[in-house]
Amino acid sequence: MLVRERTATDRDVVAAFLAGNNSSRVARLGTLCIPLDHPALLAVDETGSLAGVLTYIIDGAACEILTLHAARQWQGTGTALVAAVRRLSSATGCRRLWLITTNDNVDALRFYQRRGFRLTALRPGAVTAARQSLKPEIPETGAHGIPIRDELVLSLPL
Repeated sequence: MLVRERTATDRDVVAAFLAGNNSSRVARLGTLCIPLDHPALLAVDETGSLAGVLTYIIDGAACEILTLHAARQWQGTGTALVAAVRRLSSATGCRRLWLITTNDNVDALRFYQRRGFRLTALRPGAVTAARQSLKPEIPETGAHGIPIRDELVLSLPL
């Protein structure tokens, strides 16, 4: 699997991929972000097909993983993308890699913790507030029938 930075020619395929994963707009920390407006890493499989996308934001000494989606789980795509953003952020002087997920996303919690991330903050009611003021299409219930209410912050020192 090849991981590379997104180029201008990738814009349409990345936009479609993000839309297909309900990530054209992301509500977090009380703001609404457009992932396509931020840098991205692409995972491309051996056939040349897009296997995954990771968007990120570098702010000072921290790099936030804004979105991470794989076309198929359990293929190593997410792991490859996280490793690549970790290298990239370290090379640019970042000292922390972090992300936000929701309380229902137990698969993401497992994935990130197995890669060294630790829970560093709980923002109770943050998703409920975002649903009311920023992104009404956020569903009430998520993975495994769990009500979506809170943001969870995970961090990894670099």
